[in-house]
Amino acid sequence: MRIHVINLLKFTKVPYDMKYWKLGALLLVGSLLVLPSCKETEKAMVTTELSSYDLIQDRIFTPTCATAGCHSSEQDNDFKQHGLVLAKGKSYANLINILSRQPEAKAEGMKRVKPFNSNESLLYHKLHWDASHHGGKQYGLPMPLGGTPLSVGQIEFVRRWIEAGSPEKGNVVDTTLLNDRTPSYVAIFDGLKPPAVGEGFQMKLGPFTVAPNFEREMFSRQIVGNTEEQYVNRVQVLMRPGSHHFILYDFNNKGVMPPLNTMRDIRNPDGTTNFLTLLSMSNHVFWAGTQTQVYDYSLPEGTALLLPAGTSFDMNSHYVNKSAKPETGEVHVNLYTLPKSQVKHVVQALNLGNQDFVLPPGQKTVATKSFTFKKPTTVLMLTSHTHELGEKFVIKIKGGARDGEVVYESTDWEHPLIKNFPMPIQLKAGEGLTSEIYYNNTTNKTIRFGLLSEDEMGIIFGYFYE
Repeated sequence: MRIHVINLLKFTKVPYDMKYWKLGALLLVGSLLVLPSCKETEKAMVTTELSSYDLIQDRIFTPTCATAGCHSSEQDNDFKQHGLVLAKGKSYANLINILSRQPEAKAEGMKRVKPFNSNESLLYHKLHWDASHHGGKQYGLPMPLGGTPLSVGQIEFVRRWIEAGSPEKGNVVDTTLLNDRTPSYVAIFDGLKPPAVGEGFQMKLGPFTVAPNFEREMFSRQIVGNTEEQYVNRVQVLMRPGSHHFILYDFNNKGVMPPLNTMRDIRNPDGTTNFLTLLSMSNHVFWAGTQTQVYDYSLPEGTALLLPAGTSFDMNSHYVNKSAKPETGEVHVNLYTLPKSQVKHVVQALNLGNQDFVLPPGQKTVATKSFTFKKPTTVLMLTSHTHELGEKFVIKIKGGARDGEVVYESTDWEHPLIKNFPMPIQLKAGEGLTSEIYYNNTTNKTIRFGLLSEDEMGIIFGYFYE
C-alpha cells in the first residue's frame, strides 16, 4: 500500500513548512505502520459464532452419537435398522421432518425432529433415559446407547432449539444451558418385585460386568421353577441401562440343551467369536423378549402361553459399554400365571422355517416361502431369524382380503424387530404368512440352510392361537 506525502498533506490541509512537515512525516510513518494491516485487523475483529444447531452437532452428536458403529456412517452395524447418520454435514437433513423408523414412533407418524414441537420429535424422547418420561410409551432404547446420559442442560438446549423451529443457522437458545452438567438420570436399579406366591415366577440374569469400550452378549440356561404345568399371560422385564435387548429362548431339541447356570459369552475376551455359543443358538425358539429397558406385555384376555413342568429357558442379554469405565448389567424377568380355568386359548410359538433356498456365491438372492394354516389363526406377535447373510426380512399376509400386505420388516439380523400387534392379525383357514428374505452371499461358496454359523437360516417366530 503506497501513500504520497503530498496527498496526505493535502487531505489534512496542513501548511507546507518545516514545522508541519515534521507533523506530516510522523503521520505518514504512523500510517505506514498501521494501514498495511487494516484488512487483517478487520478480519481479526470479525468473529463467527456457532449456530445453536452447530453447538448441538459439536457438543452432542459428534462426541456421543456419530461414533463408529452407531450413527457415524452408512457402514455402521445398525444403519440398516435405524437409517440415521448424524455426522457433521449430514445430520440436519436426516432429522428435520423425517419420519422415524422406530416401529412405535412410526405407527404414530412421529418425525425424528418436528420443528416447533418437541413432544412430537423422537430425538427429544430418545435423549430421556427415564422411561416414565414418555407416559408409558416405548420408543426403543434411550440414547446414547452404552454411553452416559446427556445432562439436564443439554436436553433442555435441544428441546428449546426444537421449539424455536429447529433452524440450521442462527442462535436461538441460551448457550449457557450447555454448561449445566446436572445429571438427567441417576441409575438406581432396585429390580422387580417378584410375583406373589402362586401368581408367578421370577428369573434373574446377573449382575455381571461389561468391560470398558466392549460389548457383551451372553446366554445362561436357567430353570423357571414350576414343578407343574402353568399358563403365563404376562411377561415383565426390567434391565439396567446399556442393554440392547433381552430374549427368553426355548429349545427345539431338548435333548441337547446347554448346561444350567453357566454364562456362555458369544465373544471371547479378545473380541473373537465363541463358536460353541453361536452353535447353541441354532437350537433356539423365541419365547419372549424386548428391545427396551422396561417391558410389560400382557396377552389378550383369556389367552396364555403354556409353561410345561420343569421348564428352562436360555436367558440372552446383550449389553454395550462405550464408556471408559466398567459397567454393570442385570436383568429381572417376571412371569405372571393365570389359572387354567381362565384360559380360553393356549398361545403357541410360531416356528415357520424356509429350508429350501440356495444362495449362489457372490450373489444377492430373494428367498420366498408361504405358510398356510388349516384352522382360523390369530397372530399376536412376529419376529424373525437369519444368520449374517440376511439383509432384510419381510413378512406378508398370504391370501384373503389382505393378500400381499406387509406386516413385518426388519433389517438387523443380529437383533431383529420384535413386533407385537395391539390389533391381532386374523387369518381364516387356508390363509397364512409369506416370508420374503433378502440375502447377500458375500462368500465364494454356495450357502444353504443349516445349523452352523457358516450356514444360513430363514425362520418366522411369533405368537399365535387357533
